[in-house]
Amino acid sequence: MKKKIIKYGMSAVLKTFSLIAWSPKLSLLNQSLSRKAARHVIISKGLKQCHELEELGQNWQKAFPSPKQVPLVNITKDTVYAEIHTPCPLRGTGNLEACYRMMEFDREVLRAIGGTFTVLYSQAEPGRVFCEVAMNFGSSAESSLVPAHLR
Repeated sequence: MKKKIIKYGMSAVLKTFSLIAWSPKLSLLNQSLSRKAARHVIISKGLKQCHELEELGQNWQKAFPSPKQVPLVNITKDTVYAEIHTPCPLRGTGNLEACYRMMEFDREVLRAIGGTFTVLYSQAEPGRVFCEVAMNFGSSAESSLVPAHLR
């Protein structure tokens, strides 16, 4: 029962945020709501400043109901790579700008724990069923990461 509540609750939250993110005119509202939601999660989950890459990825995972939905797939010397498998309401729409706005939650979580967050490939892209993301400490590797909405 608890799993269903979490699943449907998360789905409802994502649908609401996607509707707001869809409109560029609502950018400031999206940013404000996303950052407030992130700060709530940061406090409630006790997320702290990170100093190790693996710790950065693990703390980002803690911001979500299930680490299985946001697996870490690779850690290089300066970047953590992960995937987001939670079904997104923007899936297949091609609206990468809305995706960028919607991911403000993740960027705020990473800012709070000392990192940066980049969406490399988005579910909003036709044919993609999960997002590919990268996290690091803002090192020189960040400059080689091309965000999905800028490709």
